[in-house]
Amino acid sequence: MFFSGDSSNRKRVDLGGRSTKERDRQKLLEQTRLERNRRLWLRQQNFAATKIQKCFRGRKVATSEYSKVREQFYGTYGKHCQNADKSCFGPDSDFLRQLLFFFDARSVGDFSILVETCRLLQQFVRDTGDMVSLFAGMDYSSKHALVNYRVKKLAYLCIKAVHQNRNQLKDQLFASPQECTVSTTLLLETVVLLIDHKLPWVCKTVSYLLERKAFTLFREIILTGRASIETHNSIDRVSSLERTLAVVIPHIGQEPCNCPNVGPHWSFSSQILTIPFLWKLLPYLRGVFAARGLSQHYIHQMALCVHNHADVLPNDTSVELPSYACLLGNILESSGVALSQPDCSFEMAVDLAAVATFLLESLPSIKSSNRQSKEDSMVGEDDTEGDDAMEICLNNDLERQICEAIDSRFLLQFTNVLFGGISLVSDSHKAPDDKEVSAVGAACAFLHVTFNTLPLERIMTILAYRTELVPVLWNFMKRCNENQKWSSLSEQLAYLLSGDAPGWLLPLAVFCPVYKHMLTIVDNEEFYEQEKPLSLKDIRSLIIILRQALWQLLWVNPTAPSNSSKSVTSTPAKKKHPVEFIQQRVGIVASELLSQLQDWNNRREFTSPSDFHADGVNDFFISQAVIENTRANDILKQAPFLVPFTSRVKIFTSQLAAARQRHESNSVFTRNRFRIRRDRILEDAYNQMSALSEEDLRGPIRVTFVNEFGVEEAGIDGGGIFKDFMENITRAAFDVQYGLFKETSDHLLYPNPGSGMIHDQHLQFFHFLGILLAKALFEGILVDIPFATFFLSKLKQKYNYLNDLPSLDQELYRHLIFLKHFKGDISELELYFVIVNNEYGEQTEEELLPGGKNLRVTNDNVITFIHLVANHRLNYQIRQQSSHFLRGFQQLIQKDWIDMFNEHELQLLISGSLDSLDIDDLRRNTNYVGGYHSEHYVVDMFWEVLKSFSLENQKKFLKFVTGCSRGPLLGFKYLEPLFCIQRAAGSATDEALDRLPTAATCMNLLKLPPYRSKEQLETKLMYAISAEAGFDLS
Repeated sequence: MFFSGDSSNRKRVDLGGRSTKERDRQKLLEQTRLERNRRLWLRQQNFAATKIQKCFRGRKVATSEYSKVREQFYGTYGKHCQNADKSCFGPDSDFLRQLLFFFDARSVGDFSILVETCRLLQQFVRDTGDMVSLFAGMDYSSKHALVNYRVKKLAYLCIKAVHQNRNQLKDQLFASPQECTVSTTLLLETVVLLIDHKLPWVCKTVSYLLERKAFTLFREIILTGRASIETHNSIDRVSSLERTLAVVIPHIGQEPCNCPNVGPHWSFSSQILTIPFLWKLLPYLRGVFAARGLSQHYIHQMALCVHNHADVLPNDTSVELPSYACLLGNILESSGVALSQPDCSFEMAVDLAAVATFLLESLPSIKSSNRQSKEDSMVGEDDTEGDDAMEICLNNDLERQICEAIDSRFLLQFTNVLFGGISLVSDSHKAPDDKEVSAVGAACAFLHVTFNTLPLERIMTILAYRTELVPVLWNFMKRCNENQKWSSLSEQLAYLLSGDAPGWLLPLAVFCPVYKHMLTIVDNEEFYEQEKPLSLKDIRSLIIILRQALWQLLWVNPTAPSNSSKSVTSTPAKKKHPVEFIQQRVGIVASELLSQLQDWNNRREFTSPSDFHADGVNDFFISQAVIENTRANDILKQAPFLVPFTSRVKIFTSQLAAARQRHESNSVFTRNRFRIRRDRILEDAYNQMSALSEEDLRGPIRVTFVNEFGVEEAGIDGGGIFKDFMENITRAAFDVQYGLFKETSDHLLYPNPGSGMIHDQHLQFFHFLGILLAKALFEGILVDIPFATFFLSKLKQKYNYLNDLPSLDQELYRHLIFLKHFKGDISELELYFVIVNNEYGEQTEEELLPGGKNLRVTNDNVITFIHLVANHRLNYQIRQQSSHFLRGFQQLIQKDWIDMFNEHELQLLISGSLDSLDIDDLRRNTNYVGGYHSEHYVVDMFWEVLKSFSLENQKKFLKFVTGCSRGPLLGFKYLEPLFCIQRAAGSATDEALDRLPTAATCMNLLKLPPYRSKEQLETKLMYAISAEAGFDLS
C-alpha cells in the first residue's frame, strides 16, 4: 500500500468480530496448560530417576552381599564342596541357607557347586535311605517350615539351572539316569528325589514349582534338546527329564494330592502338550499321561477352555508347526490308550470330542495327499481376500501324526465309549435323554469337522462297517423327529453352532456321508432282503426327513447359493460362518444320499417315486427354474429329484426349444443337406456329419434318401424324412452286428470292450454315435435304443459300483456276492488279483493290482478283490469308448440338462415310454380336415381298428405317421404338430377306395380314404404300415 502521509499507528480491528482480550485469554490458557504438562513431565523424570537409582543401589548391595556370602561358603565348604558332609543338609547347617541365597544360574562356579551338591545329596540318600531325617534331623514337625522352604527352593534352582544353561547342555538334556556323571542327570534326578510322592513336603514343593511356571521352563528345555535326542534316548532307557515330568504331572489337586490348580496358560496342557511330536521325544511320559486320572483331568481342563473360548496356547514353534495342531496330534495319539482303558468314562470321551473338534476346526484342510496339490488348490481360490488367502501348510510329519492317530482302533474305542450305554431298540415314542443327546452331539461335532479336514477313505469304511454309528444316529434322529426334541441338541452344541440353527443339522451332516458310503458297498440281498442296516420302512421315513430338510435348506430358509462349491471347501468360510458352512454341507450330502436312494428305488421299487418330490414345487418354482442363476435353478441342478419328472421334462424341452430357436434364427437357409444311400446309411452319415462344426450340428439338417437303384426318393424333407433318417441310422449304428456295441442278457446295450479289434477307427465312431444320440435328443426325436444302466451313468459322468454290476452281468455279480459271504478259507479257492478278458476267442489276462498275478485272494482282501473286479468290468474296460461317446454327446447336450435326470429317466428321454402309447390320448389330441370330424363313421372305424392292433402294430402305425415308433414322453398333447387325419379322396369311388392310406410325417398327417367297411380299412392300413417302402409309398 502507498504512504498516505499519516505517520500515526492506526488501531488494528479484528474483522472476525472477536475482541483482542478474548484472543489473549485463549493464548494464556494454552501457555498455562503447556507449563503444567512440563512440570508433570519433570516430576515423572525425577521419580523415574529415583526409582532407577534405588533399584541400582539395591542390586549393587545385593550383589555385594551375594559375593560376601559366597566367599564365606568357599571358606567353610570349599569351592567344590570338598568339606561338605551329611550334616550340611540338616536344619542347623548354613550350607543350604548360604547356597540358596547367593546361587546364580548364570555363574559357572555356582552351577558347579549346585551339581556337586546334588551329587552329594543323592549319595547320602543312598547311604541312609531317609530323605526326611537328612533335611529335618529327628523332628520334622518342629522344623517343617524351614525344611519345606529349603526343599522347594532347591528343587526350583535345579530346574532353573538346567533351563538357564540349556544351550550349553543341549546334548545332555535327554540323558538317562544311567549316565550318572552328566550334570543334567544329577540336577533332574535330584528333583525326582525331592518330590517323591512319599515325602511329606511333596505337594508344597510341586505347588511352588508350578506357581513359578515350571512347565514353561520344561517346555523350553525340551524344545532346545529335541534336535539331539537320538544321542541319548534309546528304546530301553527313560530320560531323567521324563522322570521329572512324570512325578510332577500327577499333582492335579485330586486326593490325596492337595496342590492348587495352576492357571491354564502355564499348565501341562498348554506348555508341554503343544510341543511337536511330544510322545516321540518322551515315550515313557505318554504311558503316565494316558492313565485315566491324568488324561481325563487334563482333557477336561482343555474342554473348559474350549467352552469359555480361552486362548491359552503358547507361541508357535514355527509356521508349519502351530501349537494348536501339535496339541491335537499329541492328544489324539495318547487318547487311543486312554480310551482303551476298561474304566474310561463317558465324560472323558465327551470332553475329548469337544477339544478335538475345536482344534480340528482350526486346522487347514489336509485332504490332499501331497503338498503340491494343496498349493495348487490355494492358488485357485479367487474369492478369498487378505489373510484368508494365505492358508497355512502343516508340516508333513505333523499331518501324518494327526491322520494316523484317527485310525480304526481310535474310532472304534471312541464310538464304543460314547454309544456303549445307548440302546438301539428303545421306544420310538420316548424322546432321547440328556446322556444320549450329549453322546450324539459330541460324536457328530467331532466327525463332521473330521470329514471336512482329514482324508475320508479309511475313516468312512470303519465308521460304516465296524461301528454302530448308522443305526445309533438313525434311531436318534427318528425319535427326535417324532418327539420334536431337536432343540436340546442345539443347546448341547452351542459352542459350535451359533444362533437358532436347527438341531438336525449336525446329525445329518454325519449320517448322510457315512450311510451313503455304506450303500456303495452293500449288496442287493443285504439291502432288499436282509434290510441291513436299516429296514425298508425306516428308509421310507428317512427319505421323508431328508426331503423336508433339503427343501428347508435350499428353498424355505436358504443361507447362501446352494451351488457355491468353493465356499463349501473353503477353510476361511468355515471359520467365519460355521452355521452357513454346515447348512451348505448338509445340502450337498443330503442331496447325494437321496439321489443314491432314488437309484436303489429304480432298481427295485420299495417306495413311491413321489416320496422324493418336495411338497412346495408349484408353477412359480417351475417358472423360476428355467432362469439361470435363480434359487430354483440352483435347486434343479443340486437336487433335481425334488421336482416331479414331468416338470423337469417340460423344463428340458423348453431349454431345447430355446436352443433350437437361437440357431434357427441365425440361419435363414438350411446349409446342411445330406444325400444318404439307404444301404450305406451309416457310412454316408458318418462321412457327412463328421465334417460339420458344432454350430452346424445344432442347426437344421435336411436329408434326401437314395434307394437301392440309385434313385432319389420322392418327398421334400420338412422334418419327417430327417426323423426317419435318425431312426434308421440309430438302429444301424447301435446294432450289435456292427461290433461297436454289445448287449447284456436283458438285451441292453453297452460299448463293446473289444471294438478296437473290429474297427481301426472305433473311437472316432463312438464320438460320432455320441453326436448322433445327442442330435436325436436335441431335436426331440425318440429312438428305440435300450441302454444298460451302467453305461447311462457314464453320460452323467458317474462312477459305477458293485451294485451296478447286475445291469451288465448277473452271473458275475452272483459269483462275487458268493465270495463276499463265503464262510470258509477263500485262499483255498486259488484266486489271484487277475481277470481274464475273452474277446472274439482271444483270451488275455490283466492284473487288478500291480503284482496281482502273485497276490492271492484271502479272507482279509476279498472285499478289495470284489470291488476291483466290478470296477474293471463297469468302468475300466469301456473307459475309452465311454469317454469319446460322452465327448460327442456333450457337443450338443449340456451337462446341466442331463444332470436333471437319473439313469432310468434318461432312458425315458432317449426312447420314450410304452405307457405313452395311449390310443385314447392320441384320439383326444387329433385334428380333422378335408371333411372328416370326430363323429364321422370312417373316423370311428379307424379308432376301433387302431385299438384292436397289437402293441407292435400300434408302434408301426405311429412310426408310419410321425416317423417315430414311440409317442411324446408327456403324451400326445405335446406332439408337434398335433396328429391330423385328412380325407384322401373327394368321392368314394372304387378307384379311390382301392388306394392305400398315406402319410406326411413332417406334419404328422394321415391321409385316409373313406373306406366302407372296418375289414377293408384294417387290411389297407396294415399293408401300408408294414410295407416299409420309404417315402415312395406316398
